Amino acid sequence: MPYRIEGQLIEVCTCNSVCPCWVGVAPDGGACDGLIAWRIDSGNINGVDVSGRTIAAVAHIPGIAVEGNWRVALYVDDNATEAQKNTLLDAYTGKLGGPLAGIAGLVGDVVGVASVPISAKAVKGKGMLKIGHIANAEFEPVLGAHGEPAQLSHGLFSSVPGAPAYVGRSKHYKARQPALGIDVDAQGLSTMETAFRFEG
Repeated sequence: MPYRIEGQLIEVCTCNSVCPCWVGVAPDGGACDGLIAWRIDSGNINGVDVSGRTIAAVAHIPGIAVEGNWRVALYVDDNATEAQKNTLLDAYTGKLGGPLAGIAGLVGDVVGVASVPISAKAVKGKGMLKIGHIANAEFEPVLGAHGEPAQLSHGLFSSVPGAPAYVGRSKHYKARQPALGIDVDAQGLSTMETAFRFEG
């Protein structure tokens, strides 16, 4: 088994509704420009401990997410050693197989890879994500009828059965990635936060 990693997934995008990717429908407006970060709380890839590291993508998704053709720029947190960076990129670009190869298979084009400072944290839909000088967002949960954070269960991108995905809204979302044609400065858009676990 080349890898076993688990942690927190944070997603921020330009859709207005609950993230359409999670229910297999087209993004609002036909395409989506988003941020996806995997903060690894504990894990090992090919014998390299990657606990505490984060890998993130700035992505242009041109239609229904599961139909692929994503264009992405990948970012590894700059606290990663060279061995950690290389094994993370091997796993997340599909070279090590398993479920991460399935995610990598949705990507049609990787326009760049870089090491930058990354901050990613959230609790029940409230938190923040910052990827170097490229992107930053702050978000808060959508609240249910009794004031509790709204949740979506068993969505298409759930990797931990039964783990809640907290539905949120961005207080602000800024991203600029010229190679992808992304230039976002918005608020009140879709965010998601959930646990992940990948073994392959």
